[in-house]
Amino acid sequence: MIELPEGKSLILFDGYCHLCSGVVQRILKFDSKRIFVFAPLESEVGTKWRAHFQIPDSVDSIILIEKSEAFIYADAALKIAGELGGIWRIFQIGYMLPKSWRDAIYRWIARNRMHWFGRRSACWLPDDSLKDRFL
Repeated sequence: MIELPEGKSLILFDGYCHLCSGVVQRILKFDSKRIFVFAPLESEVGTKWRAHFQIPDSVDSIILIEKSEAFIYADAALKIAGELGGIWRIFQIGYMLPKSWRDAIYRWIARNRMHWFGRRSACWLPDDSLKDRFL
């Protein structure tokens, strides 16, 4: 298994989704502590981590890998927002909803994201200045 760099958390994302890659770009902008590293779900790294945590391909979610745990759906998004700090912590209000509700809302957005925001013809890749943030 590929080891995570010390003190880092990995975000696996759909590199073909405009919404997903846009969210990753925002995280890169606001991750002042440089906590997060990234990999597309479709990449070799993404495939290996999904297999390690036995996350099936049918799980249509951003995936946060933190230490020895994997988070999917709303829990991944809310944990990321919490780590970013500042104004982003406001999204943690989502924890007030039952897990089944927040995951249902997340999955509804995930199901519709390509229709609403579109799909890239090629996986989004960062420019050279951000290469060190991607596995």
